[in-house]
Amino acid sequence: MGYSRFDAATRHRPAWNAGKNVGTKRPLTQKQIWAIRFHLDREGRLRDKALFDLAIDSKLRGCDLVKIKIGDVVAGAEIRNRATVIQQKTNRPVQFELTADVRATLLAWLERRGGSIGDYLFPSRIDVAGHMSTRQYARLVDEWVTAIGLRKAEYGTHSLRRTKAAMIYRATGNIRAIQILLGHTKIENTVRYLGVDVEDALLLAERTEI
Repeated sequence: MGYSRFDAATRHRPAWNAGKNVGTKRPLTQKQIWAIRFHLDREGRLRDKALFDLAIDSKLRGCDLVKIKIGDVVAGAEIRNRATVIQQKTNRPVQFELTADVRATLLAWLERRGGSIGDYLFPSRIDVAGHMSTRQYARLVDEWVTAIGLRKAEYGTHSLRRTKAAMIYRATGNIRAIQILLGHTKIENTVRYLGVDVEDALLLAERTEI
């Protein structure tokens, strides 16, 4: 129990989540993904496009995404086909794929960015030795979705984490595979995360002939 109700200074202060949508954020559709990529290309925002593409492919939480180092995605002079990071929340490794288009974007960004394998892929604006903050990442996501006409209250950094997972689930119905890709410790978490309900289960059953 907190003490704010006994503090006159905070008695009339609105709750932090007043008027905000704090529920599950929507994943992006394929059309929305391409709209954001087109917007970033048109604006010449190479770093942002690399960040956006990596967020979609990696399916990482924001706190893990911003801490990726150059050495995590680079092997010699090439961008890796697959990369592995240790998740902050679970302290467990999770592996993700880097598709051809995303590798090309990352390579273009690194050619501009420079740096060594021990440097963060997306550096801080304030501390060149540090990484981009999760707050800055969240602000960027708000900008991207707003630019293509979406309501930022309905989308956030978790939208990018959920996007590819939701697409894979709709295509395959394989929840166990999604659990591995998202790095969830329990499959129940994956079920809740994807919003799997009775209707989803029935549709999958109807598509399965024995």
